[in-house]
Amino acid sequence: VRNCFSNLTTPVRLANCLLQARFKGAGIETARFVINTTYGLAGFLDTAKKEFKIEKQEADFGQTLGVWGMGPVFYLDLPVLGPSSLRDGLGFAVDASLNPQTYLAFYFTIYSYANTGGWILEKINEASLTLGEYESLKKAALDPYISIREAYSQYRQNKIKK
Repeated sequence: VRNCFSNLTTPVRLANCLLQARFKGAGIETARFVINTTYGLAGFLDTAKKEFKIEKQEADFGQTLGVWGMGPVFYLDLPVLGPSSLRDGLGFAVDASLNPQTYLAFYFTIYSYANTGGWILEKINEASLTLGEYESLKKAALDPYISIREAYSQYRQNKIKK
């Protein structure tokens, strides 16, 4: 399921690679999309990674804004969505507007319910893959809020530097 959602969000990563002037990354995303859509059974299999060793490019509009020089402004801890910053919150909104699932939801009422269900399924899938990390962090930290804020800030800075 994770691979299918990843394949569907290729236009978001592709656009952000182009906006960050990472043209090699844009080419890699295009190749991954073509391979995974055809040989990977509509994206359910990550054939590009397994057979051709082509890694997915991590690119979102929050990173793009960071590359363009915008700072994080302030930290946010949003229910369901998790840690973020003003820059990454704006980036999330732009990425959602580039996501093909968003457009299909506007045109097809039935699909909008499926889209909401798909979004919930994607969040549950992400949570299941990181189960226990938050609990481990809480046990190890004196102040979990500050620890998560600092870990998130460092994580995003490293993503922008790449």
